[in-house]
Amino acid sequence: MSTIAPTSFDLERFARATEERDAATQLSMYGPEATVTIVDRITQPGSPRVLHGREQIRSWIEEVTARDMQHAVQHTVADDRGAAFTVACRYPDGTNVLCATVLELQAGAIGRQTVVQVWDESH
Repeated sequence: MSTIAPTSFDLERFARATEERDAATQLSMYGPEATVTIVDRITQPGSPRVLHGREQIRSWIEEVTARDMQHAVQHTVADDRGAAFTVACRYPDGTNVLCATVLELQAGAIGRQTVVQVWDESH
């Protein structure tokens, strides 16, 4: 019987970096070969946006953290294999975004991430 070794992934640190829009800390927690799959109204499940490797992930994180909006990480759960949480976001004009994400860990770093996000249709 195999066992899963505990990892050193710090979900609290990742959540704090998300709320503080700290792109460097977020990126440092991804493995070099990480993959992020994003599904939303524009990039639907049949044709999601898929980012491969830190450079593509860096561009996405930097673009999101540059936006003028508040992020509040909520409903976190984690075990040795991964983590999941929601992020409630709000733009200054009152538009809301809700993001649900699941992280799969590999050697203590994010190896795969799936993001499902939805925006207010109109405000």
